[in-house]
Amino acid sequence: MNYIIQNADVLILQVLQSDGRLSMQEVAEKTGLSASQCWRRVRDLEAAGIISGYAAQVKAKSVGLSAIAYVHVALRDHEEDSINSFLRLVETETQIVECASITGDHDFVLKIYARGPEDLEDFIMRRLLKSGLVKDTRSNFILREMKTRGPLPIL
Repeated sequence: MNYIIQNADVLILQVLQSDGRLSMQEVAEKTGLSASQCWRRVRDLEAAGIISGYAAQVKAKSVGLSAIAYVHVALRDHEEDSINSFLRLVETETQIVECASITGDHDFVLKIYARGPEDLEDFIMRRLLKSGLVKDTRSNFILREMKTRGPLPIL
């Protein structure tokens, strides 16, 4: 579906990114649309894949996750099967919350949450390196997060 984002859609996306729990009536009031217009546009944005879901944001420390790191990963080889196996590993490991392919000395960067540094080390050693897919890792611990998952700028 080729969806053309209109000004009203931009307003809806901005409102929902700041609070996805609002009722359609509240979104409509904040955007100046009628509730039925708003509902139709949100439904169309969902159908087009522009809105991909809704989720609660949980504070990591409140659930015992006090270590966060960016782990740069270099794969052993770049065969299609190896890359697909690595991506399946990424999808199944709940401690990995973000994955991006990157340029430079490494192939991917992962954002990983753990209970502490030892838990992170264990994860890297037992899950990543023992998978046989990873040649090298380099980790950067996050000391403090100031801004996480801000709303996307709808340009």
